[in-house]
Amino acid sequence: MYIDSHCHLDFPDFSDDRDEVIASARAAGVARMVTISTRLPELGKILAISDRYPEVYATVGIHPHNADDDPDITSEQIIRLANSHAKLVGLGESGLDFFYKHSQPVNQYASFRAHCAAARATQLPLVIHSRDAEVETIAVITEELAIGKFPFLIHCFSGSVAFAQQALSLGGYLSFSGIVSFKNATEIHAAALMVPEDRYLIETDSPYLAPVPNRGKRNEPSFVVHTAAAIAKIRGGAVEAIGAQSTANFLRLFNRVAAP
Repeated sequence: MYIDSHCHLDFPDFSDDRDEVIASARAAGVARMVTISTRLPELGKILAISDRYPEVYATVGIHPHNADDDPDITSEQIIRLANSHAKLVGLGESGLDFFYKHSQPVNQYASFRAHCAAARATQLPLVIHSRDAEVETIAVITEELAIGKFPFLIHCFSGSVAFAQQALSLGGYLSFSGIVSFKNATEIHAAALMVPEDRYLIETDSPYLAPVPNRGKRNEPSFVVHTAAAIAKIRGGAVEAIGAQSTANFLRLFNRVAAP
């Protein structure tokens, strides 16, 4: 059994065959999927998808790329939305992205801190996106945790081993995507090897980042099995054991999700 902890089923890539994609995931042993919010205006669509498919859950939040769209977002607004639907089980994705610079840093920081405050108030896990912002991300998490604890994970982990160690030392989880199956992703391989058994999740980030042997194709939740296989190769052991452990870790972190 597997859980895709991060996908984007509301994206146009799945408009024509979403039923088939969910059915393929089910057939592959993917028992739960979390479709992740990136824009608040899309939340209604995300919730409609989670209502349609029993195994699909959702989050609420604003991607750092879209921080300029809601520059005045408050933690109170996020909290109110998070408590508005039974299948909302996490916050985000939020964080910092200084690679593409689609939004102003000042708005990214403000949004990230609002999401941290909402996670602190609700104790829902915060899904964190970080690209070209390792030092800044750790600084914000450290400062916000000093105010009060909240659960979090670094999604689609693609950073340095030092970043992984810092996030883990702060109590976070790491979620690995199809990138872990790429031959030259040596830092990510090292992080997947050193992460404690009880602190890793698996995801697709679909429709992006399809793992080997489907690299270059549209990604989808059923492909999370290949990500698990890549981690099994790195850590040793059976792919089924990686599926079982990552599932247990997911259910501990996302504790609003009903166990399969």
